[in-house]
Amino acid sequence: MTAVLVASAVKSLVLIVLLLTVFAYMTWLERRLLARFQVRIGPNRVGPAGLLQPLADGLKLLFKESFIPARVDRVVYLVAPALSMVSALAVYAVIPLGPEVTVAGRRIAPYLADVNVGILVVLAISSLGVYGIILGGWSTDNKYALLGSLRSSAQLISYELALGLAVISVVLQAGSLSLVEIVRAQRDLWFVAVQPVAFLLYFVAAVAETHRAPFDLPEAEQELVAGYQTEYGGFRFALFYAGEYIGIVTQSALATLLFWGGWWGPLLPGVVWFLLKTGVFIFVFIWLRATLPRVRHDQLMALGWKVLVPVGLANIAVTGVWVALRG
Repeated sequence: MTAVLVASAVKSLVLIVLLLTVFAYMTWLERRLLARFQVRIGPNRVGPAGLLQPLADGLKLLFKESFIPARVDRVVYLVAPALSMVSALAVYAVIPLGPEVTVAGRRIAPYLADVNVGILVVLAISSLGVYGIILGGWSTDNKYALLGSLRSSAQLISYELALGLAVISVVLQAGSLSLVEIVRAQRDLWFVAVQPVAFLLYFVAAVAETHRAPFDLPEAEQELVAGYQTEYGGFRFALFYAGEYIGIVTQSALATLLFWGGWWGPLLPGVVWFLLKTGVFIFVFIWLRATLPRVRHDQLMALGWKVLVPVGLANIAVTGVWVALRG
């Protein structure tokens, strides 16, 4: 029992350090890629090729003056960024990063737990992030922040529904809610080949879920403020920022696990294949930001409720009939 607890604690620590490192260097990668897409120079002064820029940015945010507006609800104001960050990290308790491997005669699983309702756990914990957003906007006693939080919350709730419908199609196909079993079911045929509609549905919903372009609406152009983050600065702003970027990694990892065969691939170890596929999705997220213009909020809501939800329901019906006929 003690050995299991120690192993879980070590895995948790490694995961947290890995995710925070990925978050830091995603900001560097995004700035470098956006600069390349836009034919300009990205960060290249701090360290070789600008590799120490995330460290400089982190130190700047850490030592920035800690300012709390006068009329905020202090407890909720302080808890909201932490809630966003913790919910983003907690989903990795059930996300597998690869198959079991043997090291020094011992079987090691690169995940904390393989629960039989893993995908439900991920969706449930991810949905807690909306509380951080709406509480962050409400607690600051700023009407622009409140409007921004309501706008972001409406976006998250609308697209979580479409994302859930896409996931249901995969669950019907695999016959399991366990992420490990869903990946194992793709050993011979990746689900993107038999569920292309669900994949497109999932990817569009994932982009909206993470507030990425063309659905980056928390920062409304007509208000020139950063939505629910308006009254946050320094380290607290960094927590919201980290939650958003870790969310991109999570959605990329889930797209890999649900549709692109997870860790299956020739020659290379399973963990390498998983990281490569996840990295491709992260690149696409950045590519979209450099390519597509921002949509209006009414267009965003119309796409979610009038297109994605009906298409998702129809895809579930077709998948259900096909699975029933297949036996």
